[in-house]
Amino acid sequence: MIEVVDLFSGAGGLTFGFQNTIKNNKFVSRNDFNIRFANEFNHDAAEAFRQNYPRVTMIEEDIANIDEHFLKSKGISSKRVDLVIGGPPCQSFSTVGKRQYDKRAKMYREYRRILSFIQPKMFVFENVYGLLTMKNEQNGPIIRNVKESFKDLSSFGDVHGYNVYTELLNAKDYGVPQNRERVFLIGVRNDLNIEFEWSFPEKCTSENPFNLRDAIGDLPSLGNNDRADQYVEDPQTDYQILMRGNQDQLFNHVSRNHGQRLQKIMAALKEGQGKNDINRMVEDGLLDRALYLTSGYRNTYGRLWWDRPSTTITNNLSTPSSLRCIHPSQNRALTAREGARIQSFPDNYKFVGGLQAINTQIGNAVPPILSIHLANRIKDFFEENNL
Repeated sequence: MIEVVDLFSGAGGLTFGFQNTIKNNKFVSRNDFNIRFANEFNHDAAEAFRQNYPRVTMIEEDIANIDEHFLKSKGISSKRVDLVIGGPPCQSFSTVGKRQYDKRAKMYREYRRILSFIQPKMFVFENVYGLLTMKNEQNGPIIRNVKESFKDLSSFGDVHGYNVYTELLNAKDYGVPQNRERVFLIGVRNDLNIEFEWSFPEKCTSENPFNLRDAIGDLPSLGNNDRADQYVEDPQTDYQILMRGNQDQLFNHVSRNHGQRLQKIMAALKEGQGKNDINRMVEDGLLDRALYLTSGYRNTYGRLWWDRPSTTITNNLSTPSSLRCIHPSQNRALTAREGARIQSFPDNYKFVGGLQAINTQIGNAVPPILSIHLANRIKDFFEENNL
């Protein structure tokens, strides 16, 4: 049994692969990892985690307050932990929006502090692609700071550092219907006798990854400010079958109430079109001048493609003015359930709070199917090296 500590857990996307696996195209529980405790500061995310993993102790607390004494007061041992997993808040590193080396960008230091007294054999650290290009206060690459800080923990005393391996993984290469690049740092404690070096999971998707139709094509059509609580057709693909499982009721499939101007904009868009196409139609006299879009990035107000993987799902998955998230054939943004499907959360997965809280839980998560591939590879690594 591999003992795990789960930091910055959110609603539990990364957790999923260390509690579940896939057999015969079904999600099934696994018992080769034991999550000793998880930590999340946001109340809605912490409550969602509790509902999905009721046997795991959730510590809803600022990570800065967690140390050996705190854990002991909760009856939790910090000794003999094999693995720490988690990804600190990523908004500061994101390539979308303003990038600031602020308090959130320094949260990896709290992760490092936890490593110093828990001293797991390995750790998994996940973050956005922007971590590779973000600059620190001295205008140097922040990724270098992060890696070097994990290699040397001597500032905390006589403790071991980690050999760090870095890779940019795309979820679409691992059976997730989404083009989602994330940076993964894997640390292996430098005092361990390692015979077989760490290697990241091999890509498992063919040249034709799952597309949006594979993921959400069976979900009921919706109008503006609409909802559906029941499936109306059988699943058509293996992915849809996997997502549904034995679920017979549909949750979180609710469309937003878009204003008339936005409805007109969406109605004018074909697959793959977006902000620039709307403005071109306005300039050509095909659309009313009032529909001209002056704000937003190039990929905003964008309609998705049926036959491609989705673009990256974020916490703005239902906000067309923030990213490409308009349904490929319906004049509305994605629903939370569609976003969850694209992220590979099964249909019975529970989310907590209002729409924005739920979308944040979905958009900030590591896709569960990707987490399964990581967990499987880590299990193999432990076995190969008799850890």
